[in-house]
Amino acid sequence: EVQLVESGGGLAQVGGSLRLSCAASGFTFDDYAIGWFRQAPGKEREGVSCLASSGDKTYYADSVKGRFTISSDSAVNTVYLQMDNLKPEDTAVYYCAAGRLGSSIDYYWSEGVGYDYWGQGIQVTVSS
Repeated sequence: EVQLVESGGGLAQVGGSLRLSCAASGFTFDDYAIGWFRQAPGKEREGVSCLASSGDKTYYADSVKGRFTISSDSAVNTVYLQMDNLKPEDTAVYYCAAGRLGSSIDYYWSEGVGYDYWGQGIQVTVSS
């Protein structure tokens, strides 16, 4: 059974940090790009970050560049999203997703297209 399970969300203060984890199982982890997406109430889903299956390319939305860092530990099939200097506008439900994006990753990583598996989502709330 394929599973993507997010953890590490919760409440943080403005300027604080959280680290999200996405634990994957049921598929060949190294064959898939892992993306993080978020959706705030009343807003469209937004691509936040992505780690290519090769592990050597990372992608970030402009809104989080310099504040968020994506990484992975293939030994435990887990991708992390370190979120620093959090802002109220980072408040959203965060989802991780896995997809075989191939050469199109440069163009489509943030679109949500091509991802085969999605986690259930986890709430992140940043308060002032």
